[in-house]
Amino acid sequence: MSHRPLPNFILHGGDYNPEQWPREVWHEDVRLMKEAGVNVVTLPVFGWVTLQPNEETFDFEWLDEVVDLVHANGISVCMATATAATPAWLDRKYPDVLRVEESGLRRKHGGRHTFCPHSENFRRLSTDLARRLAQRYGSHPAVVLWHVSNEYGNHCYCDLCAAAFRRWLQGRYGTLEEVNRRWYTAFWGATFTDWEEIETPTRNGQRAFQGLLIDYDRFQSESILDAYRAERDVLREVTPNIPVTTNLMGAFKPLDYHRWGREMDVVSWDSYPAKNATPAENAFSHSLMRGLREGQPFLLMEQTPSQQNWQSHNALKRPGVMRLWSYQAMAHGADSVMYFQWRRSRGAQEKLHGAVVEHVGTAEPRVFREVAALGRELAALGDLPIGARVETKAAVLFDWENWWAVEYSSGPSVDLKYRAMCLAYYQALHDQGIVADVVSPDADLSGYELIVVPVLYMVKQGVAERLEAFVQSGGTLVTTFFSGIVDENDLVHLGGYPGPLRRLLGVWVEELDALTSSERNAVLFSGPLGTLECGHICERMHAETAEVLATYEQDFYAGEPAITRNAFGSGEAYYLATQLVPHALSRFLGDVCARRGIKPVLSEVVPGVEATVRVREDGKRLLFVMNHNREAVTVDLPQWVQQDALSGDKLDGRQELAGYGVLIATAT
Repeated sequence: MSHRPLPNFILHGGDYNPEQWPREVWHEDVRLMKEAGVNVVTLPVFGWVTLQPNEETFDFEWLDEVVDLVHANGISVCMATATAATPAWLDRKYPDVLRVEESGLRRKHGGRHTFCPHSENFRRLSTDLARRLAQRYGSHPAVVLWHVSNEYGNHCYCDLCAAAFRRWLQGRYGTLEEVNRRWYTAFWGATFTDWEEIETPTRNGQRAFQGLLIDYDRFQSESILDAYRAERDVLREVTPNIPVTTNLMGAFKPLDYHRWGREMDVVSWDSYPAKNATPAENAFSHSLMRGLREGQPFLLMEQTPSQQNWQSHNALKRPGVMRLWSYQAMAHGADSVMYFQWRRSRGAQEKLHGAVVEHVGTAEPRVFREVAALGRELAALGDLPIGARVETKAAVLFDWENWWAVEYSSGPSVDLKYRAMCLAYYQALHDQGIVADVVSPDADLSGYELIVVPVLYMVKQGVAERLEAFVQSGGTLVTTFFSGIVDENDLVHLGGYPGPLRRLLGVWVEELDALTSSERNAVLFSGPLGTLECGHICERMHAETAEVLATYEQDFYAGEPAITRNAFGSGEAYYLATQLVPHALSRFLGDVCARRGIKPVLSEVVPGVEATVRVREDGKRLLFVMNHNREAVTVDLPQWVQQDALSGDKLDGRQELAGYGVLIATAT
C-alpha cells in the first residue's frame, strides 16, 4: 500500500481536546503550541458524540474551525476517527453494542472500549463516521495521518461473540471432532457433541482447557483487529495517500500486536512506564514496538510530560527526565515525541493527569518550559533521524500466543511470568551495553548473530525448523527451561522435552523442579564464570550431543547438567535449565556475546548509561548516548563520532554527560 509519507521532520505535539473548552481558549492554545514548538495535534479522539449528537445529526463545523486554525499556524493534524468512546445515545438505542465482561455480565454505558467487536450496529456506525471524516478532511493539507479509535482494549463474551467463535472454530478446524481432539476434551469428560454447546469462556463457565482459552484469545484479538481493519479500509478507500495507524500499548497481553503491526502503515504506541521502571524496561517496550514491523521506525504517540494519574503512586518526572525518556524513545526508533494531553482537563477521570499546559493555563510552569526547550531541539534536528533504523546484532524472541499459553498453564509455578522472563534476558543484554531487537517467531532472523528465546513453552509449527536454520547457518541461540513443551493447541510434544527443539539443543529433560522465591541453588562452571546463583526453576536434563558447561551445586540433582552448549551446523545453541539470578545472567550473556564478537556501542560499559546507533538509508549514522543517572558521567565515544548533532560542537573522543543528560552525535 503506497501512501503519502509522513512529514520529513520529528513530529512534536499530542492529544488536543478542544471540545472540552470554549472557543476563546482555542486561540490561546494555538499561541502556546507555537511557543512550545508543537507541529502536530491529534484530534478529536473522544469526539464522537460532539460530532454526532444523535444518529441522524452530524456537526463538523466546530472541527472545521479547529483544523483550519491549527493549519493557519503551521500545525499538522493527526486525525482520529473519534470512535474510541461510544455515545450514550448509541448504547441506549443499540444495547448489543455493549460488551459482556468475563464475569458474564453485560456492561452498562460508561468508560471507553465498551463495544463488542461483533456488533453490526457498532461496525455500521463507526465505519460511517470514519467515512464522513475521510470525505470531509482527506484533502485538507493539514491532515498527515489517520488515527483509528484509541488504545483498543479488552475482550467480549456475549452471545454474538459465542456464535462468531463457533464459526471461527469451524473455519480453523473443520469438524467438532477435531476441536475436541485439539482441546483434549476427553479429560474430565468435557467432550462437545454439538457446536452450540461451545460457549464463551466466562469465569462461571468452561475454563479448564488451555486450548480453548488460547483459541478464544486468538479469536478475540483477531475480532478486535477486524474492527480496526473496518475503519482503516474505509480510510484507505477514500484517502489512499494518507497513512493509517492506531495507538498500541507496549506489552499489552490481550492483543497479539505482531498481527496488528502487519495491518498498520506505521506503528504507534503510548509509553507510560511505572515509577520504578528501569531504563532497560523502557527500552524493551520501545524495542518490542519497533519489532512489530521488523525494525521500521515507530511513533511515540503518547507519554505524559509530567505524571500519570492511574498508578498507585503518581510521581513527577524529575527535571530532565521527560527529555531523557523522549530521546530514549528516539534512540530506539521513534520518529516522534508526542504527549497526552495538551491541556489538563478541568474535570472527570484525567483532570490530574499530566499535560503540557497545567491548570494555571500559562507558559510559566516547569513542565511547559521543558516541553518548549525540547521542541526547539527537535526542530534543530530536522530530518536527521527520520527513517533511520536501529543497528543491532542481537534479538530477543517474544510471542504473544506463547505468553497466553505459559500463564494459562497449571504449573509449574505461579511465579513464572512470561513477559518478566523476556525482560530479564533483555535486561541482561542491556546491562552489557548490547542493543537488542524484540521480534516475533515469524521475523526474518538472518540479519542477527544472537537470538535469545526465553521460555518458549509453545513451539508452533515451523518455528523449530526456523530456529534450526538460523543456527545451522552460523547463528548463536540461547533458550531456557520450560521450552518445547506443547504445540499451538497446548498439547504436549510427546517423546521428551524440549520436543521439536531436542535435536537443536542436544538434550532431553526428565523432570522440572519449582523453587519458591526464597529458595536458591547454584550452577558450577569449570571455566572463569565459576559459581553462579540460580533459582525459580531447576530442570533435570540429560546431555545427548550437547557439551555440559555447568552443573547444579545442590539438592539431589547436584552434579547434573544445568547449562549446555550444542554445536549445530555452523552455529551453536545454549540451553539454560534454570533461571540465573540477574547479575549472574548478565555475566553469562556477556560471556556469550564476547565469544560471538558482539560488542557494546561504547567501549566501556558505564552503569546507568545507554547507547544506541541509528543508521539512515544514506548510511549516515547517529549515536545516542543517554545518562540515566542523577550524577554526571564521562564516556569514551567511538572513533567515528565527530560532531554533536544538537549543538554543532566538535567532539574529541571523551564526553561528560550531566545527570539525565543526552548526547546525539554524528560523523560530520
